[in-house]
Amino acid sequence: MEKFFKLKENGTTVSTEIMAGITTFFAMAYIIFVNPQILSQTGIPFGAVFLATIISSVVGTLVMGLFANVPYAQAPGMGLNAFFTYTVVFLLGFSWKEALAMVFLCGLINILITVTKIRKLIIKAIPSGLQSAIGGGIGIFIAYIGIKNAGLIKFTLNPETYTDVGGGTIVGNSSAVPGLVDFNNKAVILALIGIVILFVLLILKVKGAILIGIAVTTIIGIPMGVVNVSDLQNTKGLGESFKHLGEVFGAALGAEGIGSLFKDASRIPLVLMTIFAFSLSDTFDTIGTFIGTGKRSGIFDAEDEKALQEGNGFKSKMDKALFADSIATSIGAIFGTSNTTTYVESAAGIGAGGRTGLTSVVTAILFLLSIFLGPIVNIVPTQATAPALIAVGIMMMSSFKEIDWTDLDIAIPAFFASIFMAFSYSISYGIAAGFIFYCIVKVCKGKAKEVHPIMWVASALFVLNFVVLALIQH
Repeated sequence: MEKFFKLKENGTTVSTEIMAGITTFFAMAYIIFVNPQILSQTGIPFGAVFLATIISSVVGTLVMGLFANVPYAQAPGMGLNAFFTYTVVFLLGFSWKEALAMVFLCGLINILITVTKIRKLIIKAIPSGLQSAIGGGIGIFIAYIGIKNAGLIKFTLNPETYTDVGGGTIVGNSSAVPGLVDFNNKAVILALIGIVILFVLLILKVKGAILIGIAVTTIIGIPMGVVNVSDLQNTKGLGESFKHLGEVFGAALGAEGIGSLFKDASRIPLVLMTIFAFSLSDTFDTIGTFIGTGKRSGIFDAEDEKALQEGNGFKSKMDKALFADSIATSIGAIFGTSNTTTYVESAAGIGAGGRTGLTSVVTAILFLLSIFLGPIVNIVPTQATAPALIAVGIMMMSSFKEIDWTDLDIAIPAFFASIFMAFSYSISYGIAAGFIFYCIVKVCKGKAKEVHPIMWVASALFVLNFVVLALIQH
């Protein structure tokens, strides 16, 4: 194990990696139950999506751990599953089988741009100031996820300021007013208790603080009535889920999936634009996660960065990690789920000390066990994992110290790259804002030639993506 994962070389131990893997799992375990709730609205059987979510997470995370030897976990991405359901199926009228076919093709595109070094070139083209902004921005994003999961904020929507998009989901406009919730809810109080516990442990530098905090908060939630232990008895329906998985498996590649996708010539432009939207978001979510978490923690060090820039094949950890991520989406689509991507919640395990693929292997094993132990996983409330995300977000915001905020040429694109991540709830949209304003600043200063061609192309693609989405939604 030491030889395979190079634990000493990476300054870690087996026990640390195990704790980190468990921490990552519980920080993202919600996807096991949330993803089926979203995708099943399209007509895919709930049980099939439940198993597809777990299987794609296990496969993607194992490849990340065993092939790339990095502590990142993969699972169907939030945001991408919403786009799959509410835009591609509900709004555009594609069947879920056709939507899965588009996700499969998106995965093939990701494999292609990884093998042909396009992803690598994108990373090399991003200026250091923007890379620091992406790292700090992901910190804000993760902390915001934690604050939201803790239930500490609410949004007020007035009549005629929201749209019902179906499936019980509404979309509010910019008039929604955020505010602090009243502390008269047991779940919110539990979250506050969890935050205090975790930060006391961190301040005292207790080993395994994040995992201990999650466990203690969950236990405290039992007598408070937030954690329902009766859910542990709910183990039925597994056989039915496997039956439905058999019906869904490979549907993306069938006659009603990819076979019908290009039959109608009038729909081909729309199909291509939708695949493009899937791929762009998936690609930059992953790049942002690696840049934001890998450089600060030392997972991708200077030597690895040099190998990334100068080497051929898959010699660097970043090369291998990008390839591992690229194949996960197509695998997930075959089993019956939307885009599988590298999870930003992996930062929780990295914050707990995870530095090698052993962390990912532990997370993958827990995902596999959750097929049979789903009720146990389900009783861990978001109020217990939310403090961990807030803490990791704080740690990651240290990247902001590398930015010269007194220089507007640097500060403007850095601001939009970092703040938009949280406010738009998307890593890729934050990167898009940073790229676009970086180009605008350079043009205004008469330094357009300093902008790397890939930055111009990426910015143009982002603008095109926003135009396409606007036309689709119109």
